[in-house]
Amino acid sequence: MHAWEQIQLTVDHIEDHLAEELRIENLARLAGLSQFYYQRLFSRLVRKPVNEYIRLRRLAMASERLSGSGKRILDIALETGFLSHETFTRAFKEAFGLTPEQYRAAPVYLNQFNKPQLLFGYTLADENVPLVADGMVLEVVRKRLEAPRRFTGLVLEEPIQQIPGGDETGIDHMGLLWDEFHKDKPSIPGIRQDSVEMGVAFPGSAEGRYRYFAGAEAYADAPEGYETWALAAGEYIVCSFEAEDFTHLVMDALYKANRYLFETWLPNHNIQVEPFEAEIYEKHSPETTVMEVWVKPLA
Repeated sequence: MHAWEQIQLTVDHIEDHLAEELRIENLARLAGLSQFYYQRLFSRLVRKPVNEYIRLRRLAMASERLSGSGKRILDIALETGFLSHETFTRAFKEAFGLTPEQYRAAPVYLNQFNKPQLLFGYTLADENVPLVADGMVLEVVRKRLEAPRRFTGLVLEEPIQQIPGGDETGIDHMGLLWDEFHKDKPSIPGIRQDSVEMGVAFPGSAEGRYRYFAGAEAYADAPEGYETWALAAGEYIVCSFEAEDFTHLVMDALYKANRYLFETWLPNHNIQVEPFEAEIYEKHSPETTVMEVWVKPLA
């Protein structure tokens, strides 16, 4: 068994037993490693220390239950492995900047630390050959765009550590941006209601910042108050993937696909790309389960 497989075994075990006591010595024994090497290897591959990872995954489970059930907050805290209401509240506020009571009263999108699928870092799929893992299907192909495609939408800018799917938790401002765009979409000139939608992450105005565009394909110039993004004609590497539902598509599968594309597939093919990645889907809606990430190789 490879080292990453030993760690993935314990990651899967943690996910199945988040509500129970999880001791590092037992996880290390499951992995067949000493506690020292287990913690060292876990931190290296998962990018978080074991106990911090467990806390973040418990918070992810708890946030789902806070918005999806009417149970008492104390009951949710105990069901997700926290010892008291106070411990849970302190951890939740530290991670997301608001208390469980505030979140339940006015739900917002949250950046969660997703369960990793380490296989994506060590398996290199050939072009046009689907890779199936962790409830998602992923495939990398090449496409040529014969003419530019124009999109109209809104843009936000924030510190890069706040990008969803990264190593930080907090409020997901991308989700809020999509809500704002969808509220405006019916009244934006030049956009059809069935237009394909696209999100684009690209460099910000200063080092350590990024911008994100959320919009839809347009047949006219962007009106005042909105931005235009043009997907230039040319060759692209396209990573297509699907998940069981829209929530898993945008909150989990997207970030696994991005990491696979940028940290495994492109480096192993010695391909450098322009500094943006475009996410294209039929619509940013609950019915959507398929997405494509487009990147453009440097000439």
